[in-house]
Amino acid sequence: MVRIDIEYEGDLHCSAVHGPSGRTLDTDAPVDNHGRGASFSPTDLLATSLGCCMATVMGILAEERGYRLTGTAISVVKHMTPPPRRVARLDVHLAVPEASAAGIDAQGRADLEKRANECPVRLSLLPAIDIPITFSWGT
Repeated sequence: MVRIDIEYEGDLHCSAVHGPSGRTLDTDAPVDNHGRGASFSPTDLLATSLGCCMATVMGILAEERGYRLTGTAISVVKHMTPPPRRVARLDVHLAVPEASAAGIDAQGRADLEKRANECPVRLSLLPAIDIPITFSWGT
């Protein structure tokens, strides 16, 4: 169990405190939805969570097998629907650098891709959100 305490500060801005660490995170509504776009929006955090979760679970497997994934870049592009607003699609691209990819055989790459596709955030998202995922291995 992890507790996160959130305070609505007005002007569509929130501040969240992560209970275990005490670290804070601010959100703001996006410009296209009455906000200033001064920080991540709540749906931006959803997209961020997906990419970070994929990287994290891949990193766990990589550590277990002695692979290097340092420098792997993850891009998540969020697409919203018109009102009522919701996340419609999250385009995910994971790019493993050449130096890291060279040390991972085809089976290892398949296992890492499977792990990324089964990360807890991915498995928690509704099927109504389209999530195309592409991997680049050293290209």
